[in-house]
Amino acid sequence: MSQVVSGPGGNARPDLPLAVVVGAGGMAMAVARRLGPGHRLLIADRDGEHLARQVARLDEEGHDAAGLRCDLTSAEDIAALAERAAAAGPVKVLANVVGLSVAAGDFDLIMRVNLIGAARVAEAFLPVFAPGGCGVFVSSSSAHMSPVAPELWPLLDAPTAPDFLDRLHAALGDKAEVNLAYPLSKAALNRMCLRLAAPWGRKGLRILSMSPGLIATPMGAEAYKHSAGKRKLFDAVPVGREATMLEVADLVAFLVSDRASYLSGTDILMDGGLIAALRFPEA
Repeated sequence: MSQVVSGPGGNARPDLPLAVVVGAGGMAMAVARRLGPGHRLLIADRDGEHLARQVARLDEEGHDAAGLRCDLTSAEDIAALAERAAAAGPVKVLANVVGLSVAAGDFDLIMRVNLIGAARVAEAFLPVFAPGGCGVFVSSSSAHMSPVAPELWPLLDAPTAPDFLDRLHAALGDKAEVNLAYPLSKAALNRMCLRLAAPWGRKGLRILSMSPGLIATPMGAEAYKHSAGKRKLFDAVPVGREATMLEVADLVAFLVSDRASYLSGTDILMDGGLIAALRFPEA
């Protein structure tokens, strides 16, 4: 674990609740910075060296921040993250921002991070939240672009089963390709948040998914050079632009706040109207 030591001139804020941000990429750090003024921060990421640099930057900016290396493909790492959060609590916010795109090139790995890992995070954090806490799982508008075969839902609803991937491959056959892994994992993630609303609510907690559309990032900009399909999606966005990472962070901050206290068990689609335009192109 990387931890910035506090003393005279330090940023320790023991009076603030804890926000756990899973991921240390650009969008995750935008979320962390948006949450930082009102929370202590615990950042988790698979890349320990990158994580240490990001936590150091947060400390330089005045945040009370710590980091813990966590690989979402490891149940042990996720359990350790929840244990660390519980010890540092009270835990009021969980923002699961990390996710793998089609660029990962591996069907199983995408499912392990985007769905299995997220499900394990939700399971591990349920008992450590303070009352009134909220978990937001960042998904994708891709989850809304094509329907999932109804016969797959009983399988997708149990992603932490030991034989989940074997059964998924058996059900999909030749369709178990990288291009399907991303939207399928995100659709199942959204449904997970709907299914968990009741058990979380019984503990005084809220759970939500949030599905961004096209987001302005350096990596995303590079993708336009190699994907004519992505350019067509951009041209179809009714508001005429991508979302910024700051807009995503603002929405996450709103969703975990008391101002959104009646929102739970739903997905918030933030796509500039893209899905609507794709469904009603001639309207």
